[in-house]
Amino acid sequence: MDEVKRIPLNAIHEKLGAKMVPFAGFNMPVRYSSDIEEHMTVREHVGVFDVSHMGEFTLKGPKALDLIQRVTSNDASKMVDGQAQYSCLPNENGGIVDDLIIYKIKDNDYLLVVNAGNIDNDWNWISKFNTEGADLKNISSDICLFAVQGPKAVGVLQKLTKTDLNEIKFYHFAIGEFAGAQDVVMSNTGYTGSGGFEIYVHKDNAEKVWNAIFEAGKDANIKPIGLGARDTLRLEKGFCLYGNDIDQTTSPLEAGLGWITKFTKEFTNSENLKKQKEEGIKRKLVGFKMVDKGIPRHDYEIKNTKGEVIGKVTSGTMSPMLGIGIGLGYVTVDHASPGSEIFISVRNRDLKAEVSKLPFV
Repeated sequence: MDEVKRIPLNAIHEKLGAKMVPFAGFNMPVRYSSDIEEHMTVREHVGVFDVSHMGEFTLKGPKALDLIQRVTSNDASKMVDGQAQYSCLPNENGGIVDDLIIYKIKDNDYLLVVNAGNIDNDWNWISKFNTEGADLKNISSDICLFAVQGPKAVGVLQKLTKTDLNEIKFYHFAIGEFAGAQDVVMSNTGYTGSGGFEIYVHKDNAEKVWNAIFEAGKDANIKPIGLGARDTLRLEKGFCLYGNDIDQTTSPLEAGLGWITKFTKEFTNSENLKKQKEEGIKRKLVGFKMVDKGIPRHDYEIKNTKGEVIGKVTSGTMSPMLGIGIGLGYVTVDHASPGSEIFISVRNRDLKAEVSKLPFV
């Protein structure tokens, strides 16, 4: 077994009473109190996730953009300085190596943020195509990432920086001084759909910044939030999780990621994906709500009204906001329209569900 890595603030989370679990090769806080309480804190107040397990690569030099264009599905040439872009790394067989966020700092200077469980895979994959000598560095172990999310997040964070956070549009960022630390990336991105910023800081300043955020938020009911609530929050918004809803076998078009798949350029497997778009996909990732009482879980079978298996659940939970079971799953395209009646096999019982538009909340 590979040794489980520790994020820099591991001891702080243990002191806060977090339940720590191995996740994507790291010892991570899954919850501090209860998933529902933490979920509602983010929806109504402000919560802080330590997601320092995520991977960061810098990519610089005159060949940086060429390499990004070669390995990612979205069109990074359209980005302006200070913009972030959601994208994916297609593989050669129609699936996805990983999804990622690309930050354009300036011309010839980019930051790529990748999933924790894929750091080595992604590094090897991108390096394989780096034949023109772009300057690629893996800085994952130097960077801490705090996702400060919720309707009160901006008010809390604004106390700690002179940068006007209200001026930073969604999927844009600024780099500046934050809580006394220099060169902090303040990014208006997030995985909860409740507003807020992601703060990238060098690990040497991580504890100071973490403490400053909690001090600034003490009148806003600020709380640390674990991975349990992160999962229910992202699912209510219909956001994909790599390894569940997208993986090496799922096409970006099947996953509803046609909007980040731009055929204005050539990239890995673009010819085959273009052909798939023209011919039409056979299965599609959909959201669904339970009609019968029950909680859908990863890998449960999805059936049609005749009892035939038409797909499987990729993510499922009880929605704290809706009080019903919700999920994502791949179904045949003839069952993918909102309102379609489907059945989820939960412990040998076929429970009724309905395909739903996303987001759920």
